[in-house]
Amino acid sequence: MKTIKYLMMATVALMTAVSFTACSDDDNNSSNYEKYQQEVNSMVNGQKRNSKAILLVAFGSTWQQAYDTFDQVVSDYKNEFPGWDIYLSFSSAICINQARAGEHAKDPDTPAEVRNYYDPEHWLTAIGKAGYEQIVVQSLQVIPGEEYRRVRDTYVKDFMNNRNGDFSTPYMKSLDQNVAVGTPLMAEESDAKALASVLNNESDIKAAVNQGIVTFMGHGNPEGYDYYGGNIRYLQLEDHLRALNPNYYVGTVDMDETYAEDVLKHIAGGTFDYQVGDVTKTITYAANPAKKAQLYPLMSIAGDHAHNDMADEEDKESWVSLFKAAGIATTAYETTFTEACMKGYQTGTGYIPALAERSAVRALWMNHTREAIEKLGTEDALSTPTTAPDEE
Repeated sequence: MKTIKYLMMATVALMTAVSFTACSDDDNNSSNYEKYQQEVNSMVNGQKRNSKAILLVAFGSTWQQAYDTFDQVVSDYKNEFPGWDIYLSFSSAICINQARAGEHAKDPDTPAEVRNYYDPEHWLTAIGKAGYEQIVVQSLQVIPGEEYRRVRDTYVKDFMNNRNGDFSTPYMKSLDQNVAVGTPLMAEESDAKALASVLNNESDIKAAVNQGIVTFMGHGNPEGYDYYGGNIRYLQLEDHLRALNPNYYVGTVDMDETYAEDVLKHIAGGTFDYQVGDVTKTITYAANPAKKAQLYPLMSIAGDHAHNDMADEEDKESWVSLFKAAGIATTAYETTFTEACMKGYQTGTGYIPALAERSAVRALWMNHTREAIEKLGTEDALSTPTTAPDEE
């Protein structure tokens, strides 16, 4: 299942790249880039009310449930950060293209709106051209892995270096120590501990873990890359969750030794060694006799991974199917969640709640934004190369 889906994603990426990042037609690519830049410039100019901006950066999605979740996140930020203009970007070109093309517009059960989202480069360029004096870029990623590093080390760094020469030297000088990056949900182990406490206090999760197994499905990063600071967070989160209740387990769809099959081995019991970066972590699990399980996505939104990799009962390799095949009565949808961010949702119907749909989890992200704001005007904020002393 995983290989097939990644091949499909690669095919989609190749096909849709023509409409957003066309590499076969430089003129068309340039034309589209400028068109999208003008669109974002217009939105920022029309919405600018303050001198300070927060740019939220999500990976993205094409599901209506995800769109409504992002809308709720933006709404919360507007309420919690008066005096700041709030914008939202997608870092995934595939999601941007497919959202614009209306990938799920004709789905019979959960049709999705056709929406225009834009990448952080377009947004930061527009924010800079609008003359914002202070800027916070807040990651909506869960771990400090590949996607977060791309936001921090590519988009934000290029902006601070004025890579395209869009801004004057005086403006770049004015941004010195006035730009900061808000870290992901589990940037540090202390964040994993805080998230564990929040999740364990959620009423639907509390009810499920008191009745049987609760497994969270994160995304993860493939091993072999320098993502130690990201992947280790899943194991740390599981440690803190299991300290609260041994019925908790954490797995991923893209991290060696934490796939659904591995989680089932943990449930059966045993001792396992994990190589994460340069660290070997040994974990011993007692056999869990529970024959009931509830699955939850450990992702900001419930999109393809949640509905397909985790919850698709028609797919024999989905998590729910593998758990059931192991003799565990397993569900991925629930009827007790009451904070749903999906239009038309009615309490008592099947639903998959993601992290950003939980107000208590959104509050954790906003805490990271507050920490980033506190860095502004200090040496902990970002500097620009144009602030070097002028030569006499």
